[in-house]
Amino acid sequence: MEPQLLQRVVAAIIVTVLLFSVTLLADSCSGALAGILSRRLTEQINKTLHSQHRKLLRSGTEMVEPERIWGDNECDKSDIVINQGPTTPLPSGIPTYTVEIMNMCDSGCDISAIHLNCGWFSSARLINHKVFKRLHYNDCLVNDGRPLINGGIISFQYANTFPYPLSVSSVACVPLK
Repeated sequence: MEPQLLQRVVAAIIVTVLLFSVTLLADSCSGALAGILSRRLTEQINKTLHSQHRKLLRSGTEMVEPERIWGDNECDKSDIVINQGPTTPLPSGIPTYTVEIMNMCDSGCDISAIHLNCGWFSSARLINHKVFKRLHYNDCLVNDGRPLINGGIISFQYANTFPYPLSVSSVACVPLK
């Protein structure tokens, strides 16, 4: 196992154990303490999300347009836009996140077979496997492989101690009729 991957696995295990311990402590303490712990955990996650998932607002970051002619019938993985943000935690205190996956193709194309880089994605909240599912390590499938129509949005929520970075790895263009 690569040292970097091993470090990530160990870190994930430590975070999971700490969150489980905090949850047990919060369950055994008064509601006020549970609220404080949950609020502090949510604030820390929001700080992390703000710095990692606000790519359009970061200074020094420049968006690169795909090299193609506008209006052609081709699509590209850059036509799929992913937004992710925190939502209300589960009653147990586990943070939840909402993910929106949008088809922003300028040429009016529908896009199918949307695969995302997703690491060891998992969720404490059940996700409809026809909407989003992990096939293998770092390979998640969106919309059961079916086309996401132009301008369409598909969304889901997941619960985990930390947000997973999600990015498009591959897509297939649906020919225009």
